[in-house]
Amino acid sequence: MDNEASLIVECGIEVAESALLRRDRGNRYGSVPDLDDSELADPAELERQVLIAEFGPILVLPVKTGRGFLRPSASEDGVVDWGAFGSVDFDRYAGGFDKARYKADKVREQLKDVLILFSIVNDRMANPAKYRVLRYLERGIIGFEHIVNDDMAALARLYLRVQRMRQEIRGLRGASEWRHERRAEALWGRC
Repeated sequence: MDNEASLIVECGIEVAESALLRRDRGNRYGSVPDLDDSELADPAELERQVLIAEFGPILVLPVKTGRGFLRPSASEDGVVDWGAFGSVDFDRYAGGFDKARYKADKVREQLKDVLILFSIVNDRMANPAKYRVLRYLERGIIGFEHIVNDDMAALARLYLRVQRMRQEIRGLRGASEWRHERRAEALWGRC
């Protein structure tokens, strides 16, 4: 169509369009704010703008890692900066995956659920003697067969389960710290 002469109609007569006249056509690819249309937009830049518009609030949320919660800093244009926590040196000094610490974190999450159950059962019972029964049960003075009330038996089972889980977490944390100390001694030598 470009090779053919385009015709315009003036006063009922078809006249060839002047070669000096050129139809102003819009940019069929769109435009980017604050960017001249003569410059080509980088596809990665366009993709970054779309992702910031869509996922900006999600990218600013704190992230739970094996070392705790890290909150990235995000500038007003949406660039997420992890600072020193995203560096290679931090990962090298922090160490790799620790199976014992991972298991301790999972047991701690389960402990939160058991503590919620414990508080629900505890609130159902108004008798202040329940704490004395739990203490006697923990010391081994009485057994489960001596507890007649079903709510008290459920509370006692949950209490002992919480105690076992806390002890397991302490043991796993201790093993993890011991391994880290041995690794640090091997790396840095004895001081």
